[in-house]
Amino acid sequence: MIERGSKIGIVCCSNGQKKEYAYRIKDLENVLFSIGLQPVFSDFIYEQEGVFSGFAKERAKALMDFYRDDEIKGIFDISGGDIANGILPYLDYDVIADSSKLFWGYSDLTTVLNAIYTKTGKISVLYQIRNLLYQHGERQLEDFINTVIADKNALFDIKCDFIQQKEMHGIVVGGNIRCFLKLAGTEYMPDFTDKILLLESYSGAVAQMETYLCQLKQMGAFDKVAGILLGTFTQMETDQCIPDMKTLIRSFVRSDLPIAVTGDIGHGTDVKGIMIGRRLEIYG
Repeated sequence: MIERGSKIGIVCCSNGQKKEYAYRIKDLENVLFSIGLQPVFSDFIYEQEGVFSGFAKERAKALMDFYRDDEIKGIFDISGGDIANGILPYLDYDVIADSSKLFWGYSDLTTVLNAIYTKTGKISVLYQIRNLLYQHGERQLEDFINTVIADKNALFDIKCDFIQQKEMHGIVVGGNIRCFLKLAGTEYMPDFTDKILLLESYSGAVAQMETYLCQLKQMGAFDKVAGILLGTFTQMETDQCIPDMKTLIRSFVRSDLPIAVTGDIGHGTDVKGIMIGRRLEIYG
């Protein structure tokens, strides 16, 4: 829970925001002030050179400065893109482990969320705070206040349907499938044993998903996990790809592995949040 009047840190660990969209960042600032939160923006929000708002070390320091600042009660990343994994070697995981603050981000921030869990055992949240501004902003704001300020559960109340088996339970790892696989072969990749593996994606059609699933299978992930939770796959669903992701995933895993699907996690503006590193129980 974050009390009204508290300061929260706003960072861009992945691609910098385009300066021509600065008015949207101002809109976000105003919305957060309207619900009693005081956003504090890092010095590395906007693109300075190409997609970079700063060097990886600078973006990492901006994040760690918020972790070390006792006045900051939560940290929210407003970026996405490609370059978030560059900050991983420069984070102080001992400081993060000792902190009670939650880090929030989505898409490319999958790399940071999973690294935090792997290195510290701490929970982070797969969610984009900019959803407060978009088409479903009114409901998003209600859920955000209910969960973040009122310490209830609306933002994390996801609905699932099983396509294999009828229940699964375990600690959630994963997120955006493309970005998650950047951690393969590194010290930041979580152990898959008895985990619920969350997979979702914005871009990519059948060929890309086939490649990603092949990599996960060759890594032994599907032999170790307790279940798979599929979020939304925006491009595949928009293009009505055949086979769809539900069909594709079943060709890679054993028939007794639980698989559930949800439209509540992904890149849509109507999605909810999910905690990476927290135990989840799902029943059909």
